[in-house]
Amino acid sequence: MGTFLLDARDLDALIQAIRSQGHQVVGPTLRDGAIVYDELHAAADLPHGWTDEQEKGTYRVLKRDDGAYFGYAAGPHSWKKFLQLPRRPVWQAQKSDSGVQILEIQEAVPNLAFIGVRSCELHAIAIQDRVFIGDQYANDSYAKRRANLFTVAVNCTSAASTCFCLSMDTGPQVTLPSDLAMTEVLEGDEHYFLISGGSEQGERILQQLPVQPASEHQVALGNRAIDHASEQMAEGPRNFDSSDMKALLYRNFESPAWDLVADRCLSCANCTMACPTCFCSTVEDSTDLSGEHAERWERWDSCFTGDFSYITGGSVRADTRSRYRQWMTHKLATWQDQFGSSGCVGCGRCIAWCPVGIDITEEVTRIREMEKQ
Repeated sequence: MGTFLLDARDLDALIQAIRSQGHQVVGPTLRDGAIVYDELHAAADLPHGWTDEQEKGTYRVLKRDDGAYFGYAAGPHSWKKFLQLPRRPVWQAQKSDSGVQILEIQEAVPNLAFIGVRSCELHAIAIQDRVFIGDQYANDSYAKRRANLFTVAVNCTSAASTCFCLSMDTGPQVTLPSDLAMTEVLEGDEHYFLISGGSEQGERILQQLPVQPASEHQVALGNRAIDHASEQMAEGPRNFDSSDMKALLYRNFESPAWDLVADRCLSCANCTMACPTCFCSTVEDSTDLSGEHAERWERWDSCFTGDFSYITGGSVRADTRSRYRQWMTHKLATWQDQFGSSGCVGCGRCIAWCPVGIDITEEVTRIREMEKQ
């Protein structure tokens, strides 16, 4: 399997080839002032010539001075919402003269294809795979949606100021398997994609495209573009040592840093909703006014809500301090005991979408500094 060159003008051929295989193509598109993930019908639906600017509690889209299709970082959506549905029916119950009949909901599962998956997001999907498929408590809905997923990964060539995948060893270069992997290159008047297959299905799609073998020089330009994203993060303020996160947070379970962040945190749960790996959910039961029909729904929930840890006698985590500590400690430390990896992939969404600008990388640094005092 080699590396090939796909001219940017032929990008639509890739989308149509995937759609012709019966896949529903989902990817980045510009909508409501943000770059979000939604169904794509053609390359024209991509955010051609747009980028995003992000900082603590700040997100906006801007026009680029070139025609890049994937020249953005991470929007408010993650691929999680297509695999672990935000809300779904589990079963229905109907009362009749013969008794109560409970019917499990059999949902129609589309063959999904994700285009534009970043390296950090591939790591996030792999983390959720361990939670929903590899763990002893499997989620059938997730497993069915994941089974036939086709992924087109795209290497990052620029980083937002909120990105820190380099610190988490999850990017910017794609390292996990995908069906196809691409690098967008803009050099002078040239605009093309370096593309390679990573599976039999990916190779079949590749054979349908108007590609030609890439030269060593073209591959070098692609690698240089990826290195640019690495350099941006390495020189940025959010680059930190994550190698000892588990031990650091375990040692500082009673750090005064938790009081400082609790004074700012709103317990709004934005960070967990935007996070590509947070997986907490709850179930809701409802009946109609006649009492003859009942339903159970599963929906996303968050460890920041007061009811999430409620048991007889009250909530296990009754204040914001304990909730933020639970979230951050689970994400960076106890997740390793539970699933064998960190739960953070460094996408920076929790930083950009926190309304009060709490920065998880700053909180790590603060805990480390306060430990020395």
